[in-house]
Amino acid sequence: MKRVYSIVGGILLVVAVVVWWGATRSTSWSEAEISILRGLWIGNLPALPPDPSNLYADDLQAAEFGHKLFFDTRFSSDGAVSCATCHQPELMFTDGLPLAQGVGTTDRKSMTIIGTAYSPWQFWDGRKDSQWAQALAPLESAVEHGGTRTQYVHLIDEFYRDEYESLFGPLPDFSDPERFPASAGPVDDETARAAWNSMTQDDRDAVTQVYVNMGKAIAAYERLILPAPSRFDQYVEALLNDDKQAMQAALTDNEVAGLRLFIGRANCIQCHNGPLFTNNDFHNTGVPTAQGLVLDDGRASGVIKVLNDEFNCLSPWSDASENDCGELRFVTSEGEQLEGAFKPSTLRNVAETAPYMHAGQFTSLEEVLAHYNHPPVSPIGHTELEPLGLTQHEMEKIIAFLRALSGGVDAPAALLQAP
Repeated sequence: MKRVYSIVGGILLVVAVVVWWGATRSTSWSEAEISILRGLWIGNLPALPPDPSNLYADDLQAAEFGHKLFFDTRFSSDGAVSCATCHQPELMFTDGLPLAQGVGTTDRKSMTIIGTAYSPWQFWDGRKDSQWAQALAPLESAVEHGGTRTQYVHLIDEFYRDEYESLFGPLPDFSDPERFPASAGPVDDETARAAWNSMTQDDRDAVTQVYVNMGKAIAAYERLILPAPSRFDQYVEALLNDDKQAMQAALTDNEVAGLRLFIGRANCIQCHNGPLFTNNDFHNTGVPTAQGLVLDDGRASGVIKVLNDEFNCLSPWSDASENDCGELRFVTSEGEQLEGAFKPSTLRNVAETAPYMHAGQFTSLEEVLAHYNHPPVSPIGHTELEPLGLTQHEMEKIIAFLRALSGGVDAPAALLQAP
């Protein structure tokens, strides 16, 4: 009988040690690791950086106007597409599709706009250098909104004259159809382009100024769309306060184990660092070309486009001075490292933003981890990835942690739905 008690006691002791070790493991971090976690914590997210290229970036009235434009489907060729078509608030401002669909189908996935005010580059390839310049591109894209500048100016004149003028001053008189055709702009459609080319430069500039102001208002709205704290952030805050009970309540042991791998052996923070879990740089991770699409060289073409963009920071339409445009002036514009490189998307709310990668090549986080664990030869350039050698169980732990990054959106409720 004593032997039985001894065995039982030994088992209980082992269980107690295991429980103690697990609890310690889930709450104990080195000073170096704490420094990394603090850097990822949303509490370390700085105030919104200014956008000197947009005089109206922090104007609440402009944001309210931009909110209306963002959800207005009249600003498209078929009257059915708005910015919110591809950036749906309920889907964390994405659309759940591999390739964005407007009036046609694009060759890229819609990126979330949450937190993009912190990024010096917009789109997967960084072909725009401000939120307002980014907002304008889909409006003239033949497969997104599919509209033209004069079409949009006439809509502003008809439906938003008072709101526009209270912000930007008097609208020019666009009533003469000979000077301002119903559909004209520097777009792919030959008829609309010919109509645009037939206009005087002064009239084209008058139209473009209104068009630019639309983009700046939309950007003022988008600047208000920020990430909300997740369970990961609760964990880090508790860690910094040395509140072990709150730490254990915030994340499970599996999620903590995944976090340790994320900042450690899996080397995820090479690209996904900072409070937004992206360094907003460009990386070749050997993602395969999506079926049916041509080879995409990513940043290699994107940097050329932004340098030549009609609406970049150094353009006449920007409110910035030359000294404000350091990112553009000193950008790396050539080199093998740009081939097939794309901007890492934020991992905040990543569990809600499938599919993944620049053309939705992977349908699940499991597929993403499998790719990073055993990276194939890159279809263009050279991948930065090295085989990780993670076990299936370790990858599952990382995925568990990634799901703990879901926190939703930090924005007034009224801004998350159509006005």
